[in-house]
Amino acid sequence: MPYNEIIADRIREQLVDLAGLEEKEMMGGIAFMYQQKMCVGVIQDSLLCRIDPALYEEALERNGCRPMDLTGRPMKGWVLVDEEAIRSRLEFEYWVNLALDYNSKALVSNKKR
Repeated sequence: MPYNEIIADRIREQLVDLAGLEEKEMMGGIAFMYQQKMCVGVIQDSLLCRIDPALYEEALERNGCRPMDLTGRPMKGWVLVDEEAIRSRLEFEYWVNLALDYNSKALVSNKKR
């Protein structure tokens, strides 16, 4: 199933002023890389956010948020947010900003050779 282009466009709008932003299609969706680190993305109709693992449990309590679980094993610090939970501009900005806040602390993953 293709990813939701409307959510991708909303991300582009919010991140338009960030220098060095890259888009990469992966996992059947699209990822937005900032400072060479995956920050946010779209998988099907959900917003993917890489957040501070210390905030992970609290984030899961928010409406429409669930663990990212593509392999049967959830990844702490990665969440998917349902389209219904990001309809308002404030909710959408909350999640994208949460991912941006963590991006400066996140490690760059090793590239495969």
